[in-house]
Amino acid sequence: MSRRAKREEEKVKSKFFSKIVIVAIFLGLVFFVLKVTPNYRNTEVSEKTNLVINNSNVTSDLKHDVIIREGVIYISKEDIENFFDPYIYYEQGTNQIITTSENQIAGIVVGENFATNNGSKVEITGTVLQENDTYYIPFSSLTNVYNVEISYIESSDTITVDSKDRAHIVADSRKNNRVKSYPTVFSRDVDKIEQGETVTLADEAENGWIEIRTDTGKLGYVKENTLVNEYTVREAIETKEQIEGNISMAWDYYSEYVYPPDRTGTNIKGVNVLSPAFFSLVDEGKGAITDNAGEEGKKYVEWAHSNGDKVWPILSNNSYIETTAEIMRDYNLRQTLIENIVSLVLKYKIDGINIDFEYMYEEDKDLFSRFIIELKPRLKEIGAVLSVDVTAPDGSPEWSLCYDRNVIGDVADYIVFMAYDQNGISSPVEGTTAGYNWVKANIEKFLGQEGVEAEKLILGVPFYTRVWEEHNGEIETSTIDMKSIEDVVPEGASRTWDDELKQYYIEFVENGVTNKIWAEDEESIKAKLSLIGEYDLAGAAFWEKDREPDSIWNVISEILEVE
Repeated sequence: MSRRAKREEEKVKSKFFSKIVIVAIFLGLVFFVLKVTPNYRNTEVSEKTNLVINNSNVTSDLKHDVIIREGVIYISKEDIENFFDPYIYYEQGTNQIITTSENQIAGIVVGENFATNNGSKVEITGTVLQENDTYYIPFSSLTNVYNVEISYIESSDTITVDSKDRAHIVADSRKNNRVKSYPTVFSRDVDKIEQGETVTLADEAENGWIEIRTDTGKLGYVKENTLVNEYTVREAIETKEQIEGNISMAWDYYSEYVYPPDRTGTNIKGVNVLSPAFFSLVDEGKGAITDNAGEEGKKYVEWAHSNGDKVWPILSNNSYIETTAEIMRDYNLRQTLIENIVSLVLKYKIDGINIDFEYMYEEDKDLFSRFIIELKPRLKEIGAVLSVDVTAPDGSPEWSLCYDRNVIGDVADYIVFMAYDQNGISSPVEGTTAGYNWVKANIEKFLGQEGVEAEKLILGVPFYTRVWEEHNGEIETSTIDMKSIEDVVPEGASRTWDDELKQYYIEFVENGVTNKIWAEDEESIKAKLSLIGEYDLAGAAFWEKDREPDSIWNVISEILEVE
């Protein structure tokens, strides 16, 4: 063989071996990706009882193993918090676990085989277990609380949990089929199904493949065209909002000494929710409620409903700080208050409740959140809306720092920002009641640092302002209705538009006293309402009815698009 021929032969051999190496590397990569790398949805753990929640294997995410004892399935408190109830709570005073879902609240006494479910005592199978520092909840006895279906598949040592508010769709296999770990024929088998076997559809089809769950609880993929007879076992439950579009709520105030206003035969343009001051806490009443509604209140509700408006009456704590603290610090008193609220909602056939608890101890912040967490499912069960009033996220401990706006905004249907009293009645300095720049800045705090969803935030708007009087270096202030401003301002008074506040500053001297007013009028209200569209907020609430000129409702109706 010539030297040249030898070199050519060596080149051919080299290219051949290079191709072999490339193919080997490629096949190795394919093996690694398809055989070794786990499916993010199919995280089966062979040495443990597997937990599949809504067609997702979460076993590897469990903090503690699931326990099955005498037919009862136990899940740790920490794992229930992670997957089902972020606000599950151990109540030390009563030695029970308090857990809530969309429309259920349950209190399970540690070591006892009963629970209090939405105010009723029920027997359960199993008890709360305590092992070391971990509580285990008899989850299989609480399926009605969490609104789930649960099954244990012994052959694969798998527990499946399905939420009843989700759609459940199944189909039959038209042939014997291999279930793949990935949507590719090269991936490993996770299960086998036979012709005619029914499987649960876990996800929508993509690129000709569809994810399924077999009757062994295994998750994997089959070709979409290998399934037939698809049908829906259970439709998804769709939540319908009471109010479609923007909320426009008018607080309607009166005291225990004044009957609800008789508005028979009238209609308030631009309003779709009325919040009359029906209810308040009884001072030292252990959760008792003063009912200011009566027969006149029933007529009020009938009038509102006849106009297509919803009624979410105020429940005020009347700033009874000690009474509020006593109730918040006692689970049984909180439940007494909640039962009284539910009874009043049913009695007057009202559509919701507006919680207006002002002036509370900062140390009770988390307990007030607990009250909202525990109240929400009881109201949800009877179809009533829960809204909660809060102040701006700054200020004094008892005025501002007593609210956890993030939790309240997460749990309640709506959180109402009382965007007024920027300079309140006790303010040492004069100034506006609700300047545009201050309102805007605090909305951004709600949506940013407080973590409140825009679609849950209702903007409270004042129908009042204050007159600040300066005399001999001292300042006095009084509240004035929006509709009465022009009655007290003399002709020729100085008016200056403040573009940061988006309102007129008025100043005049009367009897040697300098009067200062930061006026609320159509222009200032327009500016504040524009923020609802800018930030996609839920709507507005107005404090309070009958302090406004009638013309303002045309403005509100136009901006909020509420007839």
